[in-house]
Amino acid sequence: MMNQALASLLIAASLATSPASAQTKPIKLAVLNDMSGVYADYQGIGSVIATQMAVQDFGGKIGDTPIEVVSADHQNKPDVGATIARKWFDLDGVDVVLDVPNSAVAFAVSDIARDKNKVFIGSGAGSSELTGARCSPNTVHWTYDTWELGHALGKAVMERGGKKWFFITADYAFGYDLAAQAMDAVNKGGGSIAGEVRHPLGTADFSSYLVQAQSSGADVLALANAGGDTSAAIKQATEFGIGSTTTIVGPIVNINVIQETGLAAAKNVLALTPFYWDMTDDTRAFATRFAALHPRHIMPNDMQAGVYASVLHYLKAVKSLGSAADGRAVVAAMKKIPTDDKLFGQGTIRADGRTLHPVYLFQTKTPAESKSQWDMFKLLSTIPADQAFRPLANGKCPLVVG
Repeated sequence: MMNQALASLLIAASLATSPASAQTKPIKLAVLNDMSGVYADYQGIGSVIATQMAVQDFGGKIGDTPIEVVSADHQNKPDVGATIARKWFDLDGVDVVLDVPNSAVAFAVSDIARDKNKVFIGSGAGSSELTGARCSPNTVHWTYDTWELGHALGKAVMERGGKKWFFITADYAFGYDLAAQAMDAVNKGGGSIAGEVRHPLGTADFSSYLVQAQSSGADVLALANAGGDTSAAIKQATEFGIGSTTTIVGPIVNINVIQETGLAAAKNVLALTPFYWDMTDDTRAFATRFAALHPRHIMPNDMQAGVYASVLHYLKAVKSLGSAADGRAVVAAMKKIPTDDKLFGQGTIRADGRTLHPVYLFQTKTPAESKSQWDMFKLLSTIPADQAFRPLANGKCPLVVG
């Protein structure tokens, strides 16, 4: 349910459209994510808020054409997500689908966008195959992917002495891909894999998995999952005493995870992210606006920030073309125009649809180090954009020539 502040923002954006342009077909942006399940705080209404903030900051329209935002809950079900996307494209005049956490849903939406010549921009989506063998001229992948998370985090933790890894992996495409990428980095770096267990989405009890992790003798416990699953696993790992003897690394650890676990349970957890709200004056200003609009007044995470940044860039491309009608042309324009915003800085979008930007290794603060409710991370190192993501030639994307 939308809160009063968000409703006011939507109304303000709609008032920016003049009566003369009321009959103009709007440019329609659609946010598709988990609004009620395990990822609801991680994307959910927050991604809708980020989208509307970007629309407002862009001026609410392009020329005389208004910009509208709609949203829906895919329930983490590919068939549900596909049905919504088809209806949006075929009947509701939607031009671009945004966010889409859950890689199985993202693959379905990417295929449909290609068939309908619309645009899909994934910020919550994780699988690196979206810019690999399953890349599309209609898809852009923003914020993060499994190759980046697995390899950059694996390499960084190995350099800090973590050599023997045990994986607790979400039992679906995203989890498999994330674990596989990290394992590749560990093996190439001279480390070893002590074992892996897989769990269903929305697992409440990780005790049996954690017992296996303890008995493996691993010095790194890698959580190849996301959302509430990551939070539950960290909490229970602390209860088992694992955090005192083992480095816990969570590729999808962000402020929402730490909010759920608390800093006492999550102390010294390592995380990789391209955005943290408390990095610069610009990120703090964005976060303050976002939190005021959010029903729970929480700070934005990297994926919600990615939605904001990607929407601004999408609208720049549409404005340069004068139309949102041809999805392939819009994505081609997005690739041609350098990315530049106050949250991610300057970057580019490659031929395979991968957006490049720096990535940062953080460590959770101890309760004593934290100065406020959302003061959660300290920066350890920066991974430059050209080192953070998979080399273009290694992705097997058919759009890449040579």
